[in-house]
Amino acid sequence: MKARRSIAIAVAGAALLGTAMAGTLPAQAKTATKGHVVATGDVSGTRALATVVAPYAKSWNNNWHDYNIVSHAVFAVLKAKPSSAVGVLADGKVALTAFLPNDKAFQILVKKLTGKSTYSERSTYKAVLTLGVPTIEAVLLYHVVPGATITSAQALKANGAHLTTAQGGTFRVKVYAGPTIELVDADKYMTNAKVVLSQVDINKGNKQIAHGINRVMLPLPLKPVA
Repeated sequence: MKARRSIAIAVAGAALLGTAMAGTLPAQAKTATKGHVVATGDVSGTRALATVVAPYAKSWNNNWHDYNIVSHAVFAVLKAKPSSAVGVLADGKVALTAFLPNDKAFQILVKKLTGKSTYSERSTYKAVLTLGVPTIEAVLLYHVVPGATITSAQALKANGAHLTTAQGGTFRVKVYAGPTIELVDADKYMTNAKVVLSQVDINKGNKQIAHGINRVMLPLPLKPVA
């Protein structure tokens, strides 16, 4: 429990410094990329990602490769903080790209940060909730790149790009043979997230698009317990 509290304080503190706790997107999120510029695709649809993930937030299942936990987390933050910047996911007129950690990613994170295993999506989510809304909010915003609709085809051409997130921090895109798209976050202790290429271009054709990833990205270094 002490370890979880210290993790929550650390991440929340970083979020406050990054101004992610404000109700609007931070100013530094206006520029989506540095280095390699990723072109925005031809998109016109305005279906919001919140609409796409809403069904996952209504139930639990035994499929660790879908998005129940992140979806529950999004709506939990919006319920607790209606003015949260996470609400951008409900505004389909705002272009953005989200990287959605699957349920297995959260199970791995909980084990790394607490040293304890969880065996269901619900128990994993309960463990995530102990980190507190400010921490969850900051982590969610770190997975959102505002101002750019980046398809998987464009991401494959974006090796070396630094993406600025709605949390205010950045992460780097690394593309190598396979193909594999790796996202290098601010945490140096845990395995970097990789895009799940069978779960990309979610909500394609709309201004808001998402890609599945196999790890939760973190906006600052956190040494794991396990």
